[in-house]
Amino acid sequence: MASRCLEVGTPAALPCLPLWYGFRLVVDPSMADAERMAAELDRRTGLAPRDVDAVFVTHAHGDHLAGIGCFDRATWLAAPDVAAAVNRGGGLSRELESASGRLCDAVDVVPTPGHTPDHHSLRFDCDGMSVVVAGDAAMTRDFWRERRGFFNTADFDLAARTIDELGLAADVVIPGHDNFFLTGRRDRET
Repeated sequence: MASRCLEVGTPAALPCLPLWYGFRLVVDPSMADAERMAAELDRRTGLAPRDVDAVFVTHAHGDHLAGIGCFDRATWLAAPDVAAAVNRGGGLSRELESASGRLCDAVDVVPTPGHTPDHHSLRFDCDGMSVVVAGDAAMTRDFWRERRGFFNTADFDLAARTIDELGLAADVVIPGHDNFFLTGRRDRET
């Protein structure tokens, strides 16, 4: 399925909004204030929360799902273990649905453990490049370069291995708390 990609995010807003023909997906919405979320989404994309088809949550930390309620018309998704953890915690107006494999025939749900044991990222192709929306599997570009997890990482060794694996799979990484960056994968292949 053809796609175009649109980076919309500072960590306080929306890490990424991949746009597929007829399908709009927000990852880890973190702005809890509905008016601010709607204004930021409109400013960056021209969309309203009602235009978003699905929201994907990479892991069960509150800063990655604080704004999910702003997308009341969207389907709320997470990998099975993440959905179960969030749903057990309650606090949302409805439950997250389990998602694995591929979303809308274009986006792979991939395990990226380390930051949390059940962390999952999304991988898709765009303009001939492999893009990973990493959540906190890659907190920022600096953490990526240093191959280390953030202070609240569950398993630092596993987080470093996950970053190494992402480096083999991705041309572009959209981290959980920073702007996107190129990994240099293509340079290493030539």
